[in-house]
Amino acid sequence: MIRSDFDLQPFNTMTIAARAKYFADATSLEDLRAALDFARENQLPILPLGGGSNIVLTGDFPGLAVHVGLKGLVLDDQGDYTQITAAAGENWHQLVMRSVAEGLGGLENLALIPGNIGAAPIQNIGAYGVELKDSFHSLTAMEVATGNLVEFSAEECRFGYRDSMFKQDGRDRYLICEVRLRLSHSWQPQVSYPALQQYFSSNGVAMDTLKPEVIAEAVIAIRNSKLPNPVQIPNAGSFFKNPVVDVDQYTSLRQQHPELVAYAAGDNWKLAAGWLIDQAGWRGFERDGVGVHKQQALVLVNPGHRCGSQIVRLAMDIAADVKAKFGVDLEPEPRFYPGL
Repeated sequence: MIRSDFDLQPFNTMTIAARAKYFADATSLEDLRAALDFARENQLPILPLGGGSNIVLTGDFPGLAVHVGLKGLVLDDQGDYTQITAAAGENWHQLVMRSVAEGLGGLENLALIPGNIGAAPIQNIGAYGVELKDSFHSLTAMEVATGNLVEFSAEECRFGYRDSMFKQDGRDRYLICEVRLRLSHSWQPQVSYPALQQYFSSNGVAMDTLKPEVIAEAVIAIRNSKLPNPVQIPNAGSFFKNPVVDVDQYTSLRQQHPELVAYAAGDNWKLAAGWLIDQAGWRGFERDGVGVHKQQALVLVNPGHRCGSQIVRLAMDIAADVKAKFGVDLEPEPRFYPGL
């Protein structure tokens, strides 16, 4: 069923007031195909919606907003690994907690990341040294232009740091319907990140006794200690990617700022965007109902339920200031709709 002049505020975690010209809630492949048929017949742009945690609505959307509400979750033991087949509308965190409850390792570092399964491959979500691609096997997507289902392997998704082909040449061409993950039964914990090391040390947890559920509990505790709950304080999670710079730029920055927070990333270095923003003086900043979170400078908040353009202006001001002070470019993680 296609509805018109639809309120999108409940469908984005920034709680931005915006409306879509048309809206469809797709709970089956047939619903999804019918929605795409309607969009093609009326030459409408598509706004895919899941958990709404990675979008900033900069105004009313002049096309068809499609809420992908496909459900279904199957765990299949294949001997050396367990394959998880999850529909796009399933909640990511609930999937992680189901996997650790089953004694499966591989997803525990990704606990409490907001959003649904369908968005996870687009962003190649990651946290605490682990990325989706580490357990990803394949996915099924619906081609917007035809309504046909298409399979993509991990190689075909071309995963990068918070990146995939769905943000490049595949952008706006597909709606992800189902994701398949494989969790090895020869799991090894990934706990090299300093925040995890500090948590286990301060809580007296022996590193040789770590299990997936223990790591998930640690990740949840750490995230809750510094990241605001969108239900209480509207936000879109981490607003900027951690910028990656070459060795020369890293060395120069380290000489100027010995306390620089950075991590090796292959031949390059990944800088902590939150540290850069904090050092530039933006943490806790407020302006006209929008601002920067008091505990985590990487998170922009919208407690005043203001329009998306105000959030974008704040983000651009922060990025310009960080560029001026450190010579580093910040790139937003969420996508802006209808676009700028």
